[in-house]
Amino acid sequence: MGLKRPGFAGSWYPASAAECEREIKQFVSDAAPARSKARKVGGIVPHAGWFYSGKAACNVFHALKSATKIDTVILFATHMHPRSPNIVVESGEFWTPFGNIRVAEKLARAAVKAIEPLTEVETLDAAEHEHDNTMELQLPFIRHFFPEAEILPISVAPARAAVGLGAAVTKAAQEMKLGVIAVGSTDLTHYGPNYGFTPKGSGTKALAWVKEENDKKAVDSMLAMDAELVVSESLANQNACCGGAAAAAVAAAKQLGATKGELLQYYTSYDIQPNSSFVGYAGVVFVCA
Repeated sequence: MGLKRPGFAGSWYPASAAECEREIKQFVSDAAPARSKARKVGGIVPHAGWFYSGKAACNVFHALKSATKIDTVILFATHMHPRSPNIVVESGEFWTPFGNIRVAEKLARAAVKAIEPLTEVETLDAAEHEHDNTMELQLPFIRHFFPEAEILPISVAPARAAVGLGAAVTKAAQEMKLGVIAVGSTDLTHYGPNYGFTPKGSGTKALAWVKEENDKKAVDSMLAMDAELVVSESLANQNACCGGAAAAAVAAAKQLGATKGELLQYYTSYDIQPNSSFVGYAGVVFVCA
């Protein structure tokens, strides 16, 4: 079993526990509370540097914290192609400024068995996993808000099989009587010359199109908990860079009893730092009736 060292600490997020703690406290103090008081079992988080999207991601994990004991955080993530094999991290630990997080090894083995009949899956030790901002940027939040929890990181391809994968992994956790939450890591539309995506030109009209149309389609599919639509939207309209991860999280939350999504926060990097290229971010929680 190996230790996955950080690739983004000290640049995309603080490298020390004290600095992370300070930023998390500020994020929480600035956050609008979730409207629903019902049980929350999962969510969608963005994964840019904390300067840009940290407050949206932090708000989701903060909303998911409850009196219910959480044994494992299932984290669906990673930029992948539709034909990429899904990857389960089955052993090892991940470094965070607050201390290491252990991989949920027993659940990982059960998850692989559950996924194999559905779609292609590979396994890795944590130390073998490439540097991945979609996962790493969430780890300090997980360690901070769920200090006793293990993690099950799964890289999910943006394909229809993501839906069955998310449900199957969560069902395996339920059969093991584990307390889990399921989180999908994705940013939304990457617009502008830096990303080679400018279907509406530039300027305020392009920004409005991203916010009011393209990103809205992706967010609405998440709030409706339509996992298949999340995947198809991401492939057709480039409005979720990890559509498979988001779809798997929706399916997992449904398996855990969620019936609706609640949007905690939406904005773009343009709102933080105006630029001709910008990215959309949404923080969503999945709520049980």
